[in-house]
Amino acid sequence: MSTSAKSIYVDEDVGKDDSSAAGTQESPYKTLLFAYIQSPPGQPDGPQYLIRKSETATVVEDVDSAGRPEWKPAAKSALKKAANLYEQHKKKLARGEELALREKKEAAQRQQGFEEAKKIKIVQDPSLPEAIKIMLNEKDPKVVKLRSGRSEKVVDDSAGRGTRVRATGRVHRLRTQKDVIFVTLQDGYGFLQCVLTGDLIKTYDAITLTLETSLEIYGEMWEVPPKQHAPDDRELHADYFTVIGRAAGDKEAITTRVAPDSDPQNLYDNRHLVLRGETSSSVMKVRAAVLRAFRKTYDELTPSCLEMTPPCMVQTQVEGGATLFAFDYYGEKAYLTQSSQLYLETCLPSLGNVFCVAPSFRAEKSLTRRHLSEYTHIEAELDFITFEDLLVHLELVMCTVIDTTLANLTIKKLIYELNPSFQVPDRPFLRMKYSDAIEWLREHDIANENGQPHEFGDDIAEAAERKMTDIINRPIFLTHFPVEIKAFYMKKDPTDLRVTESVDCLMPGVGEIVGGSMRMDDYDELLAAYGREGIDPAPYYWYTDQRKLVTFLFHHLSPPSAKT
Repeated sequence: MSTSAKSIYVDEDVGKDDSSAAGTQESPYKTLLFAYIQSPPGQPDGPQYLIRKSETATVVEDVDSAGRPEWKPAAKSALKKAANLYEQHKKKLARGEELALREKKEAAQRQQGFEEAKKIKIVQDPSLPEAIKIMLNEKDPKVVKLRSGRSEKVVDDSAGRGTRVRATGRVHRLRTQKDVIFVTLQDGYGFLQCVLTGDLIKTYDAITLTLETSLEIYGEMWEVPPKQHAPDDRELHADYFTVIGRAAGDKEAITTRVAPDSDPQNLYDNRHLVLRGETSSSVMKVRAAVLRAFRKTYDELTPSCLEMTPPCMVQTQVEGGATLFAFDYYGEKAYLTQSSQLYLETCLPSLGNVFCVAPSFRAEKSLTRRHLSEYTHIEAELDFITFEDLLVHLELVMCTVIDTTLANLTIKKLIYELNPSFQVPDRPFLRMKYSDAIEWLREHDIANENGQPHEFGDDIAEAAERKMTDIINRPIFLTHFPVEIKAFYMKKDPTDLRVTESVDCLMPGVGEIVGGSMRMDDYDELLAAYGREGIDPAPYYWYTDQRKLVTFLFHHLSPPSAKT
């Protein structure tokens, strides 16, 4: 090797393969391959590669270089290996350059295509019938007539033309083929497949179409050809369309932002986009139908229940102080409501039975399906009833709501799409006292949360409760819970003062879905309950007044009330 050859230094222990290294003794590279890349071999007076392998266990970066092993020319085997790796590196670079050139060429071709597409202008054909505006769920044959035929070339003209319509919606599904684009629009009321052909698919708006873009499409309504499928077995054959609002594509496309396999936390953070999906929107539609069914049921009961709107900002607790969201209310301490039941009770004397559909809040930081910081709470208060009346009422309301919801065939279809195994609960519901449930759990060796046999007084955990319910496989009214594990306002059973006249409804495959109780009606007993739970009665003056005024007005008849 020429004596004038430049020396390149490689130290496999302390060298660096980045821009901070210079290939000198003071700043060596770490690998021979990186040295080849920075100072390629091949010239007559090409560089000389000097390498040393310091013993890693004893050599550290701040040791003086004189104390290190001396620099030696790289071995032939090391040079051969580095040369092979260098050739692979050059080929990879070449492929990258080739790919970049190809992508640049394709981008230019696309841009040229875009510019050509922008020149294509589509206009409505004035000879066509005037289009009628429809919602995407419009199926009335008196409004929308479908044309028959296997294709536009094989048409059944005996029944005449289909209705020409104007439909608006967002692109929910998009499928592009050589000579046709299939667009499924969604408007929140239904879906409609639209077929674009001819010059329509050559326009700039068509070739850059993205999901969630808002469109207005004109065209004739057709039956779907045999062996083909589309929502409601119909489709719109477009003759004109316009873009109302263009949705983002590429990295900002909705399918990228909320991909089906996204991390759950990402889906939570983008719930506003997740709601556009079929599953989430179906859940919202079923939820709305259930709320309508509750209101209808309460209105048609005998006696009926009047809907109220209790406050969400309160100064009292209902379900325990540990789960209260507290905030400052103009210098006074206040909370977001845990339940509206106590406020509802104040309405009974003048309004009769009442109910509400209102938000409740629980400060329980948990990710289980049983813990929500905010949820929609359906609550009712009934006057002049017995505990048996309460159980009959609960079963009637739940079953009537289910029957009413399923009577809507559209909602019924969504329910079974979301939960194919859904079953209408069997009636009558099984009645089981808490004490009997404790014995059942012991007999079936279902332990409590501490791994011990259940004892009277245990707050039965969800897992044990669900296991019992699933084994029995019937809706259960679990009743008469101990005083110590229930809310302060619950009435004691006169025949067993250890327990309350309370109930949880347990449903197979779900667990607890409803809770209720008789309300304590004795003034002195209520004050004692405040003391037992360590509750200051002062903020509850309005609730305590119910016992004073009821006792006076009804001469100690004290009508019991119930919360459901």
